[in-house]
Amino acid sequence: MIYFIGAGPGDVELITIKGKKLLENCDVVIYAGSLVNPELLKYAKDGAKIYNSATMNLDEIINAMKDAFEKGADVARLHTGDPSIYGAIREQMEALDKLAIPYEVIPGVSSFSAAGAVLKRELTVPGQSQTIILTRVEGRTPVPEEESLNALAKHKATMAIFLSINQIEKIAGDLAKVYGSDTPIAVVYKATWEDQKIVQGTLSDIAEKVKEAGICKTALILVGNFLSDEYDFSCLYNKTFSHEYR
Repeated sequence: MIYFIGAGPGDVELITIKGKKLLENCDVVIYAGSLVNPELLKYAKDGAKIYNSATMNLDEIINAMKDAFEKGADVARLHTGDPSIYGAIREQMEALDKLAIPYEVIPGVSSFSAAGAVLKRELTVPGQSQTIILTRVEGRTPVPEEESLNALAKHKATMAIFLSINQIEKIAGDLAKVYGSDTPIAVVYKATWEDQKIVQGTLSDIAEKVKEAGICKTALILVGNFLSDEYDFSCLYNKTFSHEYR
């Protein structure tokens, strides 16, 4: 069996219990070496064969899985965060389907959840935003035209922007035209890792602050008024609001 496991955002204790148990028992581990905390490999069983997929192409990854499966070995395919978000797992699963090799996907804690946690902010704060947009801007990999940052910004929702920190100046400038230049924004570098960094500001000054902090990769951008101090209390715990359980 092949197990696609969400390794979490960085902190080795943020892998799920199920993911950790599988990692401890699999004979082969293929991990996304450019992003997954290598400390997680300490959970691997003694003698497990370990591959770093950062140096492998799709065919090499599938061949390693196929070889392990044919030898009766279980494989832990370790992805950063949650594998369903920018995990490039669909093509791997379809290749396994063609080979009739069974697999299972184990969800994990995404970096956008981890960033909200280390910022101590609720991403869907009442009165400010009840919607989270997860996106990235166009780089070497294109983005559908209807999903451009300008198109998404009109909703003024909480926005988590992945894989785009190297374009922070352009992103801040584009978003300022819609959100307003005084809208709060946070950049979280390697959320929950030991060398985590948090840079906060507004759309007007964040680019310079990020440059001063020396952040140019492995960071998530969070923008929206959920970061402000103004919001409405939830109805859920309001003593004058009744619901099924109260």
